Amino acid sequence: MSDASARVADSTGNWVDTLAPQWARPYLRLSRFDRPIGSWLLLMPCWWSAALAAGMAHDFSRLPLTIILFFIGAFVMRGAGCTWNDITDRDLDAKVERTRSRPLPSGQVSAKQALAFLVAQALIGLIVLLQFNRFAILTGIASLVIVAVYPFMKRITWWPQIVLGLAFSWGALMGFAVIFARIDVTALVLYAGAISWVIGYDTIYAHQDTEDDALIGVKSTARLFGAHTHQALIMFYGLAVMLIGVALASGDARWPAWLGLAAFAAHLAWQIRRLNIDDSALCLRVFKSNRDAGLLLFAGLLVDAVMRAS
Repeated sequence: MSDASARVADSTGNWVDTLAPQWARPYLRLSRFDRPIGSWLLLMPCWWSAALAAGMAHDFSRLPLTIILFFIGAFVMRGAGCTWNDITDRDLDAKVERTRSRPLPSGQVSAKQALAFLVAQALIGLIVLLQFNRFAILTGIASLVIVAVYPFMKRITWWPQIVLGLAFSWGALMGFAVIFARIDVTALVLYAGAISWVIGYDTIYAHQDTEDDALIGVKSTARLFGAHTHQALIMFYGLAVMLIGVALASGDARWPAWLGLAAFAAHLAWQIRRLNIDDSALCLRVFKSNRDAGLLLFAGLLVDAVMRAS
């Protein structure tokens, strides 16, 4: 077993490395609490859908608690998903420069310890899920099928980002399941828009590893698009904005939501203009900026929900 204080190559100078107890560090790294951007990205569609559904229901009363529960659930279940991903990918991660220092390939924890930690996180997620209605509980559980198969997709398809999009966008359905105990067309269109967004930002993320991925045979949209990545991003980001706009129109959203969507679209356009796929550090910074893009849209939807409830 290697030193638990050993840092992960692509995540240094964070609170886990400096403040967390040494025994907890490998587990916090498995959950990616040293780099929570993925949890924020998982959370954004949850918050979008909750705010849009609350606005459609003209009822703000349940939204604050729903926002808090979604926050906890997103961070815990993203941690569980990353732990599962690391368990299944531990041999591949050992061959990639950026990931070989992660807790499993570096020997900071064993596969059995990681599996036990996965179960503990899943139980916390279940406790959160049980706070909702029966339909929402079943909807949340259904997402686990996609989460389970995602790590294997990069071995068999050039489009693993689609499967990631199906998983990371599930929250776009959850808000409607919680507020209305159903999933309607508005929710499905919002879900499709979020999937397009995920495909775009995860393509940017995957450009950090294209050389290593090519050597070990891992597939991705970053390798598939290559020099045409900017054109692909225009298509997927453009589709995301269009579909989310259709969802807003279907949900009778007011001007604050549309202002949020405009800010979201402007941010995505900035990303495309800023991106240089040959600069790994820049790819990571642009990828991380999607949290801010998502928050801009959420802010508009939240103000819209408050206005419609008053």
